[in-house]
Amino acid sequence: MERLEDEKLFHPLGSSGYAWSSLQGTYPEHHPQKCHWDAKWCIPTGFLLSPKCSHVREDARAAEAPAGVGTSVPGRGRWKGFCLHRMFREWLALSQADDQTGRGSGGSAAESPGGVLRLVGGPSRCAGRVEVLHNGTWGTVCDDGWGSPEGRVVCRQLGCGTVLSVAPGARYGEGTGQIWLDEVNCTGEESHLSQCRAKPWGEHNCHHVEDASVECSDSSLAALGTLQLRNGPNRCAGRVEVLHNHMWGTVCDDGWDLADAAVVCRQLGCGEALVATGGAHFGRGHDPIWLDEVNCTGAEGTLFDCHATAWGDNNCFHGEDAGVICAASGLPVSTELRLANGSSGCEGRVEVAHNGTWVALCAQGWGLPEAGVVCRQLGCGSALVAPDGQRFGQGSGGMRPHGVSCAGTEPSLATCQVKEWPNGTCHRGTGAGAVCTGNVEGDRVRLVNYSNRCAGRVEIFHNQRWGTVCDDNWDLLDATVVCRQLGCGHALSAPRGGQFGRGGGVIWLDETNCTGRERALSACPARPWGVTDCYHGEDAGVVCSASLAPEPAHLRLANGSHRCAGRVEVLHWGEWGTVCPRGWDVRDAEVVCRQLGCGTALAASEEADFGPGSLRVWLDNVECQGTEQSLRKCRASPRGEGSCGHPRRAGAVCSGSVVSSFAPLRLSDGPGPCAGRVEVFHQETWGTVCDDGWDFPAAQAVCRQLDCGVPIAAPRRARFGQGHGPIWLDNVRCAGTEAALSECRSRGWGVHQCQRGEEAGVVCSGSGFSDLGSLRLANSSDPCSGRVEVFHAQRWGGVCTDGWDLAEAHVVCRQLGCGPARSAGGSGPFGTGNDLIWLDSVDCTGNEAALFECKVKFWGAESCQGRGSASVVCSTATDLDAGSTEDLRLADGPHRCAGRVEIFHNQRWGTVCDDGWDLNDAVVVCRQLGCGVAVAAPGLAAFGQGTGPIWLQGVSCLGTEATLIGCPVKPWRHRACNHVEDASVVCSASGITSSPRLRLSGGLSPCAGRVEVFYNNQWGTVCDDSWDLADAAVVCRQLGCGAALAAPGSAHFGWGAGPVWLDDVRCSGEESNFAECRTKMWGVHDCHHGEDAGVVCAGNSSSADLRLVDGPHRCAGRVEVLHAGQWGTVCDDGWDLNDAAVVCRQLGCGRAEAGLGQARFQQGTGHIWLDDVSCSGKEDALTQCRARPWGQTNCNHGEDASVVCLDDSNVTSTVRLVNGPHRCAGRVEIFHNQRWGTVCDDDWDLNDAAVVCRQLGCGVAVVALPGAFFGRGLDRIWLDRVACLGGENSLAECPARPWGINSCLHIKDASVVCSGWVREEVVEIRLAEGPHRCSGRVEVLYEEQWGTVCDDNWDLTDAAVVCRQLGCGAATAVYGRAHFGQGTGRIWMDDVICSGNETNLAQCRGRPWGHTNCYHREDAGVACSGVNATEEEVQVRLVNGPNRCAGRVEVLHEGQWGTICDDGWDLKDAKVVCQQLGCGSAVAVPGHAHFGQGLDPIWLDDVECTSMETTFAQCNLRSWGLHNCNHNEDAGVVCSGTDPLEVRVRDGPGPCAGRVEVLSNTTWYGVCGSSWSLLEAEVVCRQLGCGPAQSVPTGAQFSPGDGRALLEGLRCRGTEGLLLECQQKEMGPGACRQGSAAGVVCAMPKGAPASCSVLIALLALVMVLSGVLLWLNLKRLCLPTAQAGARWRHTRDQGASPKPFPPPGAIYLPTTAGALEDTDAETMELMKDDPAP
Repeated sequence: MERLEDEKLFHPLGSSGYAWSSLQGTYPEHHPQKCHWDAKWCIPTGFLLSPKCSHVREDARAAEAPAGVGTSVPGRGRWKGFCLHRMFREWLALSQADDQTGRGSGGSAAESPGGVLRLVGGPSRCAGRVEVLHNGTWGTVCDDGWGSPEGRVVCRQLGCGTVLSVAPGARYGEGTGQIWLDEVNCTGEESHLSQCRAKPWGEHNCHHVEDASVECSDSSLAALGTLQLRNGPNRCAGRVEVLHNHMWGTVCDDGWDLADAAVVCRQLGCGEALVATGGAHFGRGHDPIWLDEVNCTGAEGTLFDCHATAWGDNNCFHGEDAGVICAASGLPVSTELRLANGSSGCEGRVEVAHNGTWVALCAQGWGLPEAGVVCRQLGCGSALVAPDGQRFGQGSGGMRPHGVSCAGTEPSLATCQVKEWPNGTCHRGTGAGAVCTGNVEGDRVRLVNYSNRCAGRVEIFHNQRWGTVCDDNWDLLDATVVCRQLGCGHALSAPRGGQFGRGGGVIWLDETNCTGRERALSACPARPWGVTDCYHGEDAGVVCSASLAPEPAHLRLANGSHRCAGRVEVLHWGEWGTVCPRGWDVRDAEVVCRQLGCGTALAASEEADFGPGSLRVWLDNVECQGTEQSLRKCRASPRGEGSCGHPRRAGAVCSGSVVSSFAPLRLSDGPGPCAGRVEVFHQETWGTVCDDGWDFPAAQAVCRQLDCGVPIAAPRRARFGQGHGPIWLDNVRCAGTEAALSECRSRGWGVHQCQRGEEAGVVCSGSGFSDLGSLRLANSSDPCSGRVEVFHAQRWGGVCTDGWDLAEAHVVCRQLGCGPARSAGGSGPFGTGNDLIWLDSVDCTGNEAALFECKVKFWGAESCQGRGSASVVCSTATDLDAGSTEDLRLADGPHRCAGRVEIFHNQRWGTVCDDGWDLNDAVVVCRQLGCGVAVAAPGLAAFGQGTGPIWLQGVSCLGTEATLIGCPVKPWRHRACNHVEDASVVCSASGITSSPRLRLSGGLSPCAGRVEVFYNNQWGTVCDDSWDLADAAVVCRQLGCGAALAAPGSAHFGWGAGPVWLDDVRCSGEESNFAECRTKMWGVHDCHHGEDAGVVCAGNSSSADLRLVDGPHRCAGRVEVLHAGQWGTVCDDGWDLNDAAVVCRQLGCGRAEAGLGQARFQQGTGHIWLDDVSCSGKEDALTQCRARPWGQTNCNHGEDASVVCLDDSNVTSTVRLVNGPHRCAGRVEIFHNQRWGTVCDDDWDLNDAAVVCRQLGCGVAVVALPGAFFGRGLDRIWLDRVACLGGENSLAECPARPWGINSCLHIKDASVVCSGWVREEVVEIRLAEGPHRCSGRVEVLYEEQWGTVCDDNWDLTDAAVVCRQLGCGAATAVYGRAHFGQGTGRIWMDDVICSGNETNLAQCRGRPWGHTNCYHREDAGVACSGVNATEEEVQVRLVNGPNRCAGRVEVLHEGQWGTICDDGWDLKDAKVVCQQLGCGSAVAVPGHAHFGQGLDPIWLDDVECTSMETTFAQCNLRSWGLHNCNHNEDAGVVCSGTDPLEVRVRDGPGPCAGRVEVLSNTTWYGVCGSSWSLLEAEVVCRQLGCGPAQSVPTGAQFSPGDGRALLEGLRCRGTEGLLLECQQKEMGPGACRQGSAAGVVCAMPKGAPASCSVLIALLALVMVLSGVLLWLNLKRLCLPTAQAGARWRHTRDQGASPKPFPPPGAIYLPTTAGALEDTDAETMELMKDDPAP
């Protein structure tokens, strides 16, 4: 008899029916056959089973049957527990459904083959809430894990076609009764839902608000397509929902407007759009938020044709769901709205359609909120002004009898409240008006990357793309326009330098110059759209006053000792409630801490109880990933539903509550504790913070820690003065959610590369500075003159006159956009006001952008001595006395910012005497004129003698004055000068450079030579340590010598004299002045003049200083050069074809045919200027070649050099391209009237460039460049307004202005890049620092040097060319921002534009080789599909270890590096990592954060590799980000590497004592003894198998060896198995900097004492002889067994043989005793897998 284990049998239960029981039973004896159980039901004995029952699964379990099933089944009898065939099972289900619900009712269950399943609450039987029949009762299914596979099964079972969508969140209403199923998990292939995996019946943690729903293709909903409006009165009004990935989801209202709504209404066939609603106007959805930042033009055919973020990528919550009201909805929304009698459709009198006519709105109660709604409804942006109807005149129609009252957020005027007026009348002439910003392209602006919409990085919309704004000239006036445009109050600061993070994509605006009064940023003067020389590190930002208003709190921690610890409470429907702790863990707490700015989570509610509170429970079953920005982004059971049976409530303890753990912080030298220089307290000392990377997130952490509000500014460059003491922190990187600055990342305490002058500062809102943004000039009829008042504590107050002068007045005028200050006085004609003085002791330099940047005492000035209120008259004031004006100009110069200084006084212009005139005076002039910084202050009428009076003499400015008249001068009547002494000024904005402190000496031209700087009244040289092209580029730029061609060292231009002033110069290459580069202190060096640095610049060489004479034509003859105003010849010593080639190129005479000597074209006269000329042939001018100094020669004129260039008698070319990298790229110069000259870039375009390229035989035009791209010329400007059609044969054939007639400067010289110089190049490329050869940083080989490619315009088309050239398949991804690490050396390519068809990257268009405005942080990268790539590559790295082959394991996921938990981490996993990194074999797998704790996410846990994988991606990797670990469990790996560091000891008494040596690259080296201790010795002894370390000898106990050492600064914990695992300060051959060679004495030496050697030898001999005799004796008897045993012993002996270090291919065995057995088995398996060395 076979036993039945735990099967459920049906037994009679009295007379009322039957019941289930579980019992140990047997098959009934009368059973006709031994069937295997496949039954889920049992039947009465009247139903016999099929005789083919034996095919059924043996291990099937009997399932439950509905109670009372016997009453509805015909032929019922006694239940015996027999198996039921599948056909009876379905029939039984149908019968039960009929009994319970009645045939044909209650959904689709009765009519379908899946009779225990139905869809209810929907429009048809194939759409609705899922319900299943169990135990005689219908119940719902919870949506946990519910998705499209489950939906497919439901639709299949019901015969409803395929799944259209699945939906969580009770989309078709909440069910009642039981929730039968939870966590249903189908593959999608099942025929019945009962075949899917799920929790047991009735077990769940859900509420009915989580009831799952399904919509099938056979339902009427299929006709809706992929767009619908829900929760409205009909299908043409409601919440917008789109279908994606079988799920309906909502659309966020960010940027949602009437153009978007128009597309929706058109797609649905609902007529025109009336209103585009936001703010979940039609209720909040429960499904995913699929779309954000939707931007339609209004003409698209479907919503999916509009621009938007990627599916599911958003920063919204369902309170921002977008909606639409279409005309076909029938809702009473008035769209008949217009602005009449204005200059455009976006300003005018507000009129609405009423009874077929236009009527005005009453202005009573009309304001900016109402005007804002009108502007929004009309698509005219935001409201600027809400005037009454008087401004736009009276309309011809009547007046609407009632007004409106809006909050300002309504989508249309019809949704505002109606105000009834007395008698229902409103007098004509009082109609409402509106002036809107307009919404033309470019008028859309936003602030991003901050926690408030009124502060952040500025982005502007143009050409259907968002882009950033460069910070060149960016100031508070520009910020003022942005704040006004956004309705964010007034501007508080205008941060520069990418302080709100770097944007991506295009930089739209540069050199913005707003007056502060423009309606929109796009209305401000600026460079043309997209024309810029900036990178995203210069992105501009804005902080507006509205950003200081605290956001409404929706989350808090209550009942704790600190705001960052307590019971979690959320605000919903205006009521605070708690969170049930069911499922609450540290990941949920992490989100709470981040949202509150409280740092990281230390504990969740399981570790800390803050009481249940008396509030209702709003949230339950919260499930966060830990990376969300707010709690509302996490999954949770809806608010207010269900009950929480748990006695506690969810809580959180954040790191911000442990104040004692923070490094103390203060702000010094500011006006109060909330503004100043940032200083931190560490090691009992206050120190500063370097401003490298200093930004607003870091400032947020500072203000939060000090409880000073939010940041207003994060100034750099020692804004609050230089600090003292150490520089503690550098490169601080904060997320903005930290509770304290010490929680942010940094290089480490005291680790920096900064110097004084780079101190970071912070201004917080708690400082009161923000109130200084509210400024006005009172008691005057003009806004630009009056008494200075600031708004504080809801009252206007004055400024004390103590110390008030023109510097302060100049700042006030600048802040108000009123030009320079004319005067600064006391109350005077502007009165004293209300006698309330808010500010005292205001101290400005005059350079500040706003008053809050000055030093000031506030609030309430009891110490005001002057007892008067400060006043200002600005230059743009309209009520100035014309007789008292002192205007200023620079006359007779090439630019308004360079010329003779003239002042307007007493209605006459006059000059300034140069007595005492210096750079300080010039600084004030340049500042007053807005011309940048002063470059030079020449006297002696440098720009010609003026006329009229000489108004000023003996001017003596400090350089800080706001205007020239604020400087001390001699009395007006004391004039002893004449116009020969007229003073002049050259400012930086003139484009004229003057560099008296820098020169090039010893070269043949001013643009090549030894670098010399003037310091302390003496010229000196620069040492060539670290000298490179970046340094040379700054020198060339400052000297106006074009691009840097070379940076020779080793006194290439001869030894200098005098001091060596500078050493270790480090320029980025972007500095405008050599003094801005980093370097050692003046005079501090370790060099001599044999190391003097030099520079070769491209220069602005012209044919004017070179000629060929006495030849048959101008391109052949004796070489003569112009020097010191005299022509002279060149000696033929060393003269060859390379030298001749340079001469021909410089003269534009084609290629060189001969370089001749011995006065071939007659002897010259006069000087022999050059001798021993040595050119490489690539120079652009003869002066760039090496030669003896000018005039130093041992030749006579019988040795004059000559050149024959290609005869130009038949050549029509009179054009050339100069100062470029090749003859086919450069500045355009044309030869006319025996002189070369340039071409102005007015109207210069590709048609003109095409003619130049054709004329030169250089292929087609790639780009036509304006703005002196290849440097400014020095000769005449011959042509302007060139207008070629593109088909001409020469530039001279094109229409243009007459020769030499133009209004241009050389800053507008035109340039051309032709294809000829590119297409003849074929460059080698590679992908570096990636996981394999088909992924990494793009590098190109040019001029025998590898360099990188800038990511400007880098896209998939460019990447496709790279992948094709490398044979790496298709391009799968492109990367910028040095995704694969920053490269080194040159950046060869920039602005690369490929068509995608090129075979070589060099065939793509781009800037000339090496011409770029990028840094290596913008290096481009590529990922290709690879030749055999079958799975997505996972990048892996080892960090914080001694080298790249040992360290903490980190993997890259979603663009962020993260760690791996050490759970289950073993040598198999490590082997794959080492193999992927090319680091040999796995040696050790230290866990417990052996290489330090990571700070990034923990990406992986329970990794399972077999060791057979070739890449880490092939291992079994669990879900990314799911783990139960902390960073103290970070996994590590030690690989053998390419150089595994074998260890030995030498010169000691034995093999376990002596001097420590390591083997590297077949050479043994010592180890430096600095920091050597017993910990390091312990590791050596362990690696040698010599027991524990006994001592660490020092001094000369062991011989020093050859003095070569490899490792210095070694740091071990003492637990490592190998030296390879220890931290190393430096690794490389050389002498020890500190200490001598390290030694060790281990406790258990392997060698025996020498005195015992004889006894040991005899003992060994006896043992050998005994063994031989024993073997001979047993050979005959046991040979087979002995041979087998020998083999076995041999194997064991080999396995146990000790080695000083495992060779490549072997595996290091950890010595942990508890893991010996498992490790041994694991290691043996890996040894078999490893390839032989």
